[in-house]
Amino acid sequence: MRVSKVTVKRRLLFFLSAGLVVFAVFIFRMAYLQLFENNWLMNYALKSWSREIPYEAERGKILDSRGKILATNISSPSVLVVPRQVKDKDKTADKLATVLNMSREKAFEKITKKESIVRITPEGRKISNEKAAQVKSLGLPGVFVAEDFKRDYPKGNYLAHVLGFAGIDNQGLTGLESYYNEGLQGEDGHVDFFSDVNGNRMSNLKDQYVPPTSGSSLKLTIDSRVQSIIERELNNTVAAYHPESAVAIAMDPNTGAILGMSSKPDFNPENYKNVSPEVYNHNLPIWKTYEPGSTFKVITLAAALQEKAVDLKKDHFFDSGAIEVGGAKLHCWKKGGHGSETFLQVVQNSCNPGFVALGERLGKDKLFSYIDKFGFGDKTGIDLQGEAKGILFNKNKIGPLEAATTAFGQGVSVTPIQQITAVSAAVNGGYLYQPHLAKAWIDTDTGKTINRIEPVMKRRVISEATSKEVRSTLESVVAQGTGRNAYVQNYRIGGKTGTAQKVDPKTGRYMSNNYIVSFMGFAPANNPKIVVYVAVDHPKDTVQFGGTVAAPIAGRIISDSLSAMGVKKQSGGLEKELRWPDQPLITIPNLKGMDKNDLRNTLIDLKLKTEGDGDVVTMQSPKPGIKVKQGSTIMIYLGDKKKADD
Repeated sequence: MRVSKVTVKRRLLFFLSAGLVVFAVFIFRMAYLQLFENNWLMNYALKSWSREIPYEAERGKILDSRGKILATNISSPSVLVVPRQVKDKDKTADKLATVLNMSREKAFEKITKKESIVRITPEGRKISNEKAAQVKSLGLPGVFVAEDFKRDYPKGNYLAHVLGFAGIDNQGLTGLESYYNEGLQGEDGHVDFFSDVNGNRMSNLKDQYVPPTSGSSLKLTIDSRVQSIIERELNNTVAAYHPESAVAIAMDPNTGAILGMSSKPDFNPENYKNVSPEVYNHNLPIWKTYEPGSTFKVITLAAALQEKAVDLKKDHFFDSGAIEVGGAKLHCWKKGGHGSETFLQVVQNSCNPGFVALGERLGKDKLFSYIDKFGFGDKTGIDLQGEAKGILFNKNKIGPLEAATTAFGQGVSVTPIQQITAVSAAVNGGYLYQPHLAKAWIDTDTGKTINRIEPVMKRRVISEATSKEVRSTLESVVAQGTGRNAYVQNYRIGGKTGTAQKVDPKTGRYMSNNYIVSFMGFAPANNPKIVVYVAVDHPKDTVQFGGTVAAPIAGRIISDSLSAMGVKKQSGGLEKELRWPDQPLITIPNLKGMDKNDLRNTLIDLKLKTEGDGDVVTMQSPKPGIKVKQGSTIMIYLGDKKKADD
């Protein structure tokens, strides 16, 4: 069909108009982008040209309560490659393979990847400064060394489970490193350089540096002086008894602050891959659950005293060696029993039938209400991951037998952190605190405190009067009862032993000759500054009693910690009841001003060591009033009479 000229003109006019409209839209769009979106356009262009070399943030340090470093960082650079900038791929692969101890084939594969930036991993990740200097000295185009950090734990296995460890990517994986990862981690920085599509550097555009932001440092409640004592004692325990495991915790009972915490077996956080995950993933003080044994009797005691269910000195109990409850016989550890005894002696002797009687006086509802109030059956809320809740009897299924065994610490399952938290409440005036490890956040660059972490008091469980009676009763346990091996002269220590038979997880039956022995102690008994819990799982080559194994360990931790903390020795405590093979103690008299010739007659059962040329005692060590064992050495300083009178 023939098209008329008019139609052709109309079509031409239409297409011309349409073209003009499209062109106008294009021009308008270009003008708009240039005039109003030029910043966006430039940023988009820069982004397409830029290549980013990351600079890792320095992770915040972890410090003890006095600012001593527990976890820090060391420089550990990483090697990166921009494949498009590599000029001689064969030469670059050969050189990198030699310096980084990797195969030539792997190095070649890395530098020929079709990516903008490639990390040389793992051989080039977090290398030594010496090796990084070797890479830089090669002067290879397209090869860069970025500043990275590696976590450093200068004390090795020290506090390992509490600190945990950080992975290669600067992220916390376990312990405090994981729990407080967000605050410790910081924010990475980077250097941006610009290159064209062929990878050539664009000299007209300057590199852009965005500095990393360091993470905040975390100050802990841990006192390294106390922690070192705990580490020493647990290492000695492992060497002496070869247990399956051992645990020790020290707490400030007046705040819930953890002063020290450790368990064996342990590991070096820098080499965690060399041990089983069963070791580094299980922080025993918060994870392990077991029947507590007689240390749990402190809770029954506190409840009975608060409810005025017993007068410890006036009320009596006859222990025949066993008591029948619900058709079952529950035995005392002493065959034949203790006979007639006051309830104070029931506590001192750790008499199971006597505590069954205390539980019966309370009644199951009140007994279990106090167990709840003291925090058992729930997590304590300590700032660590992996805490267990423990296991209590179902309240709807508690009969006389379940109530009876619970009263002396059998049949229930608890964690070490639950026990020390509860006993701290029993002796601090009745206040249940949430245990915690973090004390404050510190600005890593300035050293200034950013945020203080205050103690959290959950509730009051018992009165001050009850708590005072609990303290004095437990002091008598150490001076005159089963805890005598924790007694330390001139430090008033209270406490309770525990010997818990273990349950075979396969059969559900109690195991033969396999116990967790423990001791819960605190001091000074009249004004507690520290509570210590020690538990040793199946010690070998010894009698498995808490008073034999755990009590002396706890006693040494308490006495040495008090000394390190500057807590003065004091008199006025209960005298230790001497039993074989205890040696009698001698009170040091005031020797100042005494003639040296009279010393031997005065200190018959002690050894003397003198310094000085005078005839009169001017100073002495130990000081007057201190009690020491027979045969102890007394240091005497001699001078003239005038100096002695000053």
